[in-house]
Amino acid sequence: MKKKVVSVLLSTAMLATMLAGCGNKAAAPAGGDAPASEAGSEAASAEAGASEAGASEAAAPAANAGEGKVYYLNFKPEADEQWQKLAADYTAETGVPVTVVTAASGEYETTLQSEIAKSEAPTMFQVNGPVGLSNWVDYCYDLSDAEITKGLTSDDYALKDADGVTRGVAYVIESYGIITNKKLLEKAGYSVDKIQSFDDLKKAAEDITARKDELGFSAFASTGMDSSSDWRFKTHLANLPIYFEYQEDGINSTEAIKGTYLDNYKNIFDLYINNSTCDPKELSAKTADDARNEFLDGKAVFYQNGSWEYSSLAEKFSDDELAMLPIYIGVGDEANQGLCTGTENYWCVNSEASEEDIAATLAFMNWCVTSEEGTKTMAEDMGFTIPFKTAEASPNVFVKQDADNTAAGKKPVSWNFTTMPSEEWKNTLGSALTAYAAGTGSWDDVKTAFVDNWATEYSLANE
Repeated sequence: MKKKVVSVLLSTAMLATMLAGCGNKAAAPAGGDAPASEAGSEAASAEAGASEAGASEAAAPAANAGEGKVYYLNFKPEADEQWQKLAADYTAETGVPVTVVTAASGEYETTLQSEIAKSEAPTMFQVNGPVGLSNWVDYCYDLSDAEITKGLTSDDYALKDADGVTRGVAYVIESYGIITNKKLLEKAGYSVDKIQSFDDLKKAAEDITARKDELGFSAFASTGMDSSSDWRFKTHLANLPIYFEYQEDGINSTEAIKGTYLDNYKNIFDLYINNSTCDPKELSAKTADDARNEFLDGKAVFYQNGSWEYSSLAEKFSDDELAMLPIYIGVGDEANQGLCTGTENYWCVNSEASEEDIAATLAFMNWCVTSEEGTKTMAEDMGFTIPFKTAEASPNVFVKQDADNTAAGKKPVSWNFTTMPSEEWKNTLGSALTAYAAGTGSWDDVKTAFVDNWATEYSLANE
């Protein structure tokens, strides 16, 4: 019955073209979320999502009567190749069939809604924190006594429902900020240790812009508002004004955001769009790949993204050439502000799967975070810091920098975007930001999308 309800909801949502992901993103982020596919068959939607992300097989796993199997719907396109190899190696080692399908960037929630309604549904999937759990709690198996839960380094990484039952486990801790090409920055006459506030960042960026023809590069990579990239700003950047408001009010969620720091949000967004590789009017079509390639090609000093980008950047840059600055917006003790560090990535097991498939899925999950191959792949190849006692140290320079910052007494900025009331809230904000950048909308429209629509979407989600 629940599957039928989800299928109906999906059809309605797709026709309205309302669903879009975040994050890496959740969708995703990493982090971080693009709009849903156009209305069409559920199978076509899922296959398109997997294909775009580079999955080797876009169909649900074939039934294998008499033995457990695993179907993992992966949230992170950037780690698809590594997950495909892990799945194949686990199958070779154990004989247990493991299929990994990777949703396209930003299409995770849409793909999950489509796939969960099928007879061969994912046995392992992701939710993005308390709001995500509330949508899927009926499908989340009780992990309270699971071996993987016992291996967490802290109970803080267990995602619990309203009754205190563990329904998800965090599988990666990540950081994001302003990735910096130290070599270009130094060529422009600045250094990362001298940028410790919004004013410092503004001074450097505007000076680089004034001399971009002479220098041969711009300050920021494009603030792409295409669906593959806009999660960086409607979710990750939007986290900053939410974080500081929560800090000031002593809360960790709200039914009605006040927008106390929206002027600061405007200042950092303006700095990005007015000091980048392209005219702000072009940003609606700029993609995540555009921004990454601009940074890789030395066309920009700064690039807002996260530790998950390390593996792609390490192919071009040495660790000594890279750094990650905090996202300064002119609030608080900026000299002691750390990176935005946390997680929205929680593994869940489909409670409606067969007992055999649930057992197989639990075993695969535990192998990923305890075996030599699993922990090595997650640390070295995926660049993850995993919150398990068996974790291997990550070689990721951004992860190391976050650890050094924390050891030096800098306070990490927590991930509060998991409290955003809905995907529709993010999408409405993204549209308002895109129109503002293009000059066809005002900042008042952004404020309305941020504040008024928060209350509206929270109310709808909690009816």
